[in-house]
Amino acid sequence: MGKRNRRGGRERPGPAGFLVVDKPRGQTSHDVVDAARRWLGIRRVGHLGTLDPQATGVLPLVVRGATKLAPFFGSGNKTYVGTVHLGAVTDTLDGEGEVVKRHEGALPDEAAVREALKGFVGEIEQIPPMYSAVKRDGVALYKLARQGEEVEREPKKVIVDSLELTRFDSPDAEIAVKCGSGTYVRSLAHDLGSALGCGGYLASLRRLWSEPFGIEVAHSFEACEEAARAGKMDDLLISPEKGLDLPVIRLATQGVRRVENGGDISPGTLERSKPGTRVSALNEEGRMIAVLEIRADRRLWPVRVLPA
Repeated sequence: MGKRNRRGGRERPGPAGFLVVDKPRGQTSHDVVDAARRWLGIRRVGHLGTLDPQATGVLPLVVRGATKLAPFFGSGNKTYVGTVHLGAVTDTLDGEGEVVKRHEGALPDEAAVREALKGFVGEIEQIPPMYSAVKRDGVALYKLARQGEEVEREPKKVIVDSLELTRFDSPDAEIAVKCGSGTYVRSLAHDLGSALGCGGYLASLRRLWSEPFGIEVAHSFEACEEAARAGKMDDLLISPEKGLDLPVIRLATQGVRRVENGGDISPGTLERSKPGTRVSALNEEGRMIAVLEIRADRRLWPVRVLPA
C-alpha cells in the first residue's frame, strides 16, 4: 500500500530515481514537474534547476525518495547552445519580452562578436535579471517586474568555462556555453550586446547538459506521455546510485538496519580512503538506501538516508 499524498489519496508505489525530460518550449519547469506527477501518479517529484519557459532541453527531475538527494546537485555545471539576436534590447532579456530599445546603426561583424565573447570567459560578475526567481525581501524579482517595479540587484560572481561563436548570420549569433551553476545565459546575451554597443537579447536557448545528465538520456514529452499510458514510466527512471555516480557498496541486512537508524558502520575496504569520501550504499536487493561518508573516526556515517 502506498503512502498518502497531500491530497489524501494513495501514491503509486515504485522505485526512487531520476527522470530526465527534454523540456519543450513554452513550458515552465514547474509545468514539467506537474506533468511528471500525473505520469507517475505521485506527488514526490521535484526538479534540479530551473529552465526558462522559452528554453528547451535537459531538465532532471527527482522522483520519490530521490528527492532527498537534491542537495547533492546544487552546483553542477551546465552546457547550452543559444542564439543571441543583436540590435535590440528587451525587458526580459529574451525573446519573450517587449523591445525597449533598438539599434539604428550598422551591426558588428563576426570578428567583433568573437572578440567581445572573450571578455565573458572565466569568473565574471552578472546582475540577475529582473525577470528571474531571485528573491528580494522574500519576493521573487519576476513578481516585482510584472508590477512594473525595478529594484537594485547585487551583482554575483559566476564561472563561464567556455563561450564560443558557432554560427553567425547577422543579426543572429549562435553561441555554445559551458558554465557553472547560477549563470544566466540571458544576462550573457544582454551583456554581450552592451559590450558591442548595439544591444542584444537571447532569442533561443537549449540546455544540452546539466551535470551529470546529458541530452542523450533525456525523454521527450511525447515519450513520457506514451510510457505513462502504457504503465511503464518507472522504466524511464535512472537509479539513484547511477545518477549520483559515487562508488557503490552493498550492505548486509544488519548494516542496512544500522544505517537506516542513523548508525555508523565499518568502512571495510574503504578504511584507507580519506575523510569526506562518499559512497552510495545498496541493500542486498540492489536498492539504494543511503549516501555514506567516511569521517575522521574512520567509520562510515549516513549523510542522507532514503525512505524505504
